Order: sequence, then structure tokens, then C-alpha cells
Amino acid sequence: MTLEEIQAIIRQINDSDIREINLDYQDIHLYLNKNENSHQTAETVSEKPAPTESSPEKPKTAQPAIKSEKPETEPAKQEATAIKAPLVGVIYLQPSPDKPAYKKVGDHVSAGEVVCVIEAMKMMTEIKSKVDGTISKILVENEEVVEYDQPLFEVTK
Repeated sequence: MTLEEIQAIIRQINDSDIREINLDYQDIHLYLNKNENSHQTAETVSEKPAPTESSPEKPKTAQPAIKSEKPETEPAKQEATAIKAPLVGVIYLQPSPDKPAYKKVGDHVSAGEVVCVIEAMKMMTEIKSKVDGTISKILVENEEVVEYDQPLFEVTK
């Protein structure tokens, strides 16, 4: 099974109503879980789209928490973008133990620039930023196991 096939499976599961899957194929074991309550943070709530007619309750509960913060910090949170894990695996924030981290808080990042690596099934996948900005938060520790769609970094524009 290739990385592209695994990513296709992840996209299909993400687009479906399936919440959890445990897949064994030859010597590959793949476990995916997209429970909403795992790794939900204030940053994730602030990134949700504006309220719509079909879902008025969820955004209304999220809005008071955002409005209760200082007005000075509110614009920064609106401009913050999360870099999320595209797969399940072990994250490495530095290329090797004796090398410095790919990115630190306060570093500028350009779209397409590598910010970390995730190892899954002995395959290393470079995780690249999709936006330009400054790393404002690193939300994971080096060599931590990360889940699919888990926020890894917060980037402000």
C-alpha cells in the first residue's frame, strides 16, 4: 500500500460519516479516529465558519468565549491558522537529534516550507506549511504521537 493510497483512504474516511476505523492489510495496520472531542482547543473553535441558518446553536455557544477576550487579542486569533497533521504517526520537530528544530516560536514560515516530519509505518512524511506567517505556538512535543487532523502549529499572518 503506497502513501497515496493511505492518504486517499484518509480523505474518504474524513468525507464519510465513519467515526473510527481499524484496517489491517498485509503487514500494514491503520487505525483512524475522528472523534470531535479529542484535541479540540480554543483555537479550533475560533476557526469555525460564521453561523448559518442550518447550524445556529454551535457557533452561538462558541462566540461568547471569543467575545469575552480582550479586543486587542481578537484580531490576532482571527488571523491565526493551524497547521494540522495529515496522518497519524510520531512527529519529529527536528531533522535529527543533534540538529536544531525545523521551526521555533517566532520564526517566519513560508508556504511550502517544511515545519516537521511525521513517521508512520516506517515512512517519513514532510509536513509543509500551507500559509505564510509567523509560528505563534507549537502545540505538540517532539516524538509525540499525533492523530489525524490534530493541530500541530499555530501560524499568524
